[in-house]
Amino acid sequence: MRSFKAAILAGTFAIMAATNVFAADIKIGFVVKQPEEPWFQDEWKFAEQAGKEKGFTVVKIGAEDGEKVQSAIDNLGAQGAQGFIICVPDVKLGPGIVAKAEANGLKLMTVDDRLVGADGQPLEDVPHMGISAVKIGETVGEAIAAEIKKRGWDMKDVGAIRVSYDSLPTAVDRVDGALNALKAAGFPAENIFDAPQAKTDTEAALNASTTVLNKNANVKYWIAVGLNDEAVLGAVRASESVGIPAANFIGVGIGGAESAINEFKKADATGFFGTVIISPKRHGYETALNMYEWIANDKAPEKLILTSGSLALRDNYEAVRKDLGIE
Repeated sequence: MRSFKAAILAGTFAIMAATNVFAADIKIGFVVKQPEEPWFQDEWKFAEQAGKEKGFTVVKIGAEDGEKVQSAIDNLGAQGAQGFIICVPDVKLGPGIVAKAEANGLKLMTVDDRLVGADGQPLEDVPHMGISAVKIGETVGEAIAAEIKKRGWDMKDVGAIRVSYDSLPTAVDRVDGALNALKAAGFPAENIFDAPQAKTDTEAALNASTTVLNKNANVKYWIAVGLNDEAVLGAVRASESVGIPAANFIGVGIGGAESAINEFKKADATGFFGTVIISPKRHGYETALNMYEWIANDKAPEKLILTSGSLALRDNYEAVRKDLGIE
């Protein structure tokens, strides 16, 4: 009996050891379009946390254009990776990315931005974790509408800067969600001014917003919506540059990036009123874990997972971040 038990234990340990070795052999790529952005750095951090817990390796790659994406996938194939997660610089690269992944024998998941086919429709066979862009946008619009009411502004006296990046569907959904919520609250559509960005950073948003503000110098109160915190912060910086008081400006961003948190930490409140924080933990940790389970245990992830966000203001952002597992 003892020898039988010993044999069972030995077999169990052998299986455990084999599992650990297999986990150690798993290599997962995590490719992002803007590696310098805090959001993507946080995704990488949480993906690596999942890797440490399960014993697999995360290969972090920045790929800012289509050529670099193709090179990154080939690189992962050459390294012996089994799969990768990607946030693409252009969603229209979808068919090429799928083909390149298949050519390298790599499992593919997307995060944040969903791939589309030649017809512009989502590639539904590729598992994706994204953000419920419309709902998050609505949260932005509802927050701004509530603050307009709280400040006692007449909406007909308020101008809205639509910091736009319409080549990205997620950006359109977020901004349209915000503006639809505002219009539902009574905001006049004719008071919305488009400020198209050349890039999705603060400088591009500042330049676009400054043009709008200079053309409409007679408007007393302003609000701003955009794809992310950087877009709205650009609008805030533009308002400051033309002399609009912080008390006359309401900007609500999306993302909860370090730049937004730094704005809340300033001694005096600025026109950056709030941000809808999206948890990079789920987008980094959970996607990496899902890819690991797919590789190690043949457990395919759900085809579509949508996450939501939480409104954070100057006086509660720390509590919101803690609730989302960021701190």
